[in-house]
Amino acid sequence: MSGKKRLKLKKPILVLLKVLGAICIVVLLCCGIFFFQVNELKKLGYSSKASKNILFSLKKDYVLSVGENKTLNAAFESSYYRDKYLDNYAKIKYQKQENIIKNINKLLDKGYSNSNISMILEHGDDAEVSEFAQRDKIKYLEEFYSVDYAKLSNYDRYLKYSDETGEDEETTVLYVNLDMDKEDYTDFVDINKFSIDMLVNKHRKLDSDFVPNDLVEIDEKYTSEEGMKANKEAINAFIQMFKAATKEDLGLVINSSYRSYSDQEEICESYRELYGNSYVERYVAQPGFSEHQTGLAFDIGSTSSRIFADSKEYEWLQDNAYKYGFILRFSKKYEDITGFRNEPWHYRYVGKKIAKYIYEHNITLEEYYVTFLDK
Repeated sequence: MSGKKRLKLKKPILVLLKVLGAICIVVLLCCGIFFFQVNELKKLGYSSKASKNILFSLKKDYVLSVGENKTLNAAFESSYYRDKYLDNYAKIKYQKQENIIKNINKLLDKGYSNSNISMILEHGDDAEVSEFAQRDKIKYLEEFYSVDYAKLSNYDRYLKYSDETGEDEETTVLYVNLDMDKEDYTDFVDINKFSIDMLVNKHRKLDSDFVPNDLVEIDEKYTSEEGMKANKEAINAFIQMFKAATKEDLGLVINSSYRSYSDQEEICESYRELYGNSYVERYVAQPGFSEHQTGLAFDIGSTSSRIFADSKEYEWLQDNAYKYGFILRFSKKYEDITGFRNEPWHYRYVGKKIAKYIYEHNITLEEYYVTFLDK
């Protein structure tokens, strides 16, 4: 009788294979459970790296009790994670900064509270926070940084200005952010990019070769002399405002619009010859510091009155200019903020949205800029 021989394994080998098989099953089961839990954490908003570290550190239950938390996620991703600061991480507001956990650790070591650290992170970028974390713990943190637009890098200037002037914290932050703690026309910010919401004043200078976008000539029917130019969008807005005023038997006219850097130089020189240097320094914008170079500013006059501030056109503009995107740029009430004397004829185009906000909240372009644009 013929047939194949069956391969028989020795009993020790068979046992070993069974053991290995059982181990494989257990490993696969553990891996399945592990990756199931990783996915559970990922669905909650944690990264794959953070989720794995959460499981390895046996902090899953804690994390699940907290829920999605970007600062915790950053902590478990970081090599700077410290278990003793776990609760702190969960209560500190996240900011997208490369060294956030490293800096949080340093600030906690110095004795700052969770709310203080959230405030510090919110008011600076990664480099500024990193630098701030190196210094000794400071006083008066909440006084200045309760102001939304306070800058972490300006702390020493805030403290110095407040001590010297006695101004309250909000005024101090506003003025320092506007560089008003510095001398006019010194240590200024250079501006070379055009935008409808750009800010130019005695601390923010346009380059000598700056020319506004879409600079076009204005139709003579709207001006007191030929050859005037301005930004096209601003001109179109003025035309709409002109037509609306005309319907109410009011006559608006542009007496001055775009002036180049060299034009402003000539104006300064002519006024200097007429009235002296002190007059120019006090009342005339230096070249590069004039809004007229932006192509967005108009000196508006009345066709029926020589004194514009006494005209019906002036009264009408005060109530209606914002509807067309214009603001009265330099008023007597805010000379200390704008840095320029009252000019009832000087209107600046900023667009309808900004003009409406400035009108409704009775503030300056400087205040709007610091609050919303100076990031």
